[in-house]
Amino acid sequence: MNDVTSLTAPTGHLRDYWELTKPKVVALVVFTAIVGMFLAVPGLPPWRESLFATLGIWLAAASAAAINHVLDRRIDAEMIRTRRRPLPAGHLTETAALLFAFALGLASMLILALLVNPLTAVLTFLTLIGYSVVYTVWLKRATPQNIVIGGAAGAAPPVLGWAAVTNNVDPNALLLFLIIFTWTPPHFWALAIARRDDYARAGIPMLPVTHGIEFTRLHILLYTILLGVVTVLPWLTGMSGLLYLAGALVLNIIFLRYAFALRKGGRVELPMRTFKYSVNYLMMLFALLLIDHYIPLV
Repeated sequence: MNDVTSLTAPTGHLRDYWELTKPKVVALVVFTAIVGMFLAVPGLPPWRESLFATLGIWLAAASAAAINHVLDRRIDAEMIRTRRRPLPAGHLTETAALLFAFALGLASMLILALLVNPLTAVLTFLTLIGYSVVYTVWLKRATPQNIVIGGAAGAAPPVLGWAAVTNNVDPNALLLFLIIFTWTPPHFWALAIARRDDYARAGIPMLPVTHGIEFTRLHILLYTILLGVVTVLPWLTGMSGLLYLAGALVLNIIFLRYAFALRKGGRVELPMRTFKYSVNYLMMLFALLLIDHYIPLV
């Protein structure tokens, strides 16, 4: 019987392993890391460190995503949004997913430690553990503030990119960290409202489940206001110029309109629309930082 089971155990297709990496999420992670690399130097960053750092950070983020799939497999099976993922759908075994995650993580650490610098390797490893273990195993199930505290791991990529090309952590890198850290709660709580029933069914203490939707809407608005203040800091500190400031103000006004509309209740599709805008918001904000870095208007 064991021989038959092993022969028929799912091995998965390439697309299943690709899905384990959460490619859309990882793409945003890598993009913010790359922006950190370019902002760290006045001209162009060194191509060798930039290339290997990008690869190493991508592999680490993909590894963390795959570990998250394994640790959340039972929760994913209970949620409509995630029950078609490779593990709950039975396309991959837990062993195959773990081996895949380990291989990605090991390759990441070797590349970063040997071809970039040890500081980036250590910071990336701590970020990987922070997301895949501290957040997924503990925080996600322990407190409705899970995404606030755990957001530190998701905010780290610009710091990793900065460290990769300078071998240090600059206050400006921490400012980029602060932007993503402040962005994370309104971004994720909008999704949590849209998927509240899923999280309740799975027993995950997300804020809309433990404190209600009205309470969550208020905190989305408050965090969005705080985000607007934080995103002005690059201009106030001289890190960025008027081009960035003008674009950031426009993006923040739109985000605030979503947050105020959400606070009033609005249409049933508004939380998901707010969530999708928040993704575009962060991409455009970091794109503005990058453009302003090379086309300064003061």
